[in-house]
Amino acid sequence: MNLPVKFSVRAGETYDATITQLNARWGRKFVDEFEQKVTKTIGLISASPTLYPLADFGMDVHRCVLHKNCSMFYRIHPTHITILYFWDNRQEPLIF
Repeated sequence: MNLPVKFSVRAGETYDATITQLNARWGRKFVDEFEQKVTKTIGLISASPTLYPLADFGMDVHRCVLHKNCSMFYRIHPTHITILYFWDNRQEPLIF
């Protein structure tokens, strides 16, 4: 059973910022490939929510590395999955 996947407001903002950055650095072709990877990954998560491991900081948040420089964080709920945000892996680590 596939769970519906929803984007949080923060996920939408960080996704847009990531796309803007990728386009400026590597161009539209790379952005298209990245968007395809995100779409495919969301489908995988919908079908198998625990496919990716829990993030190191816990809080029932899973981390999916989309690219060596970018990860997507999400939380599984009983009726859906929420994409929380996209993270540039070159930034300082998250501290909670």
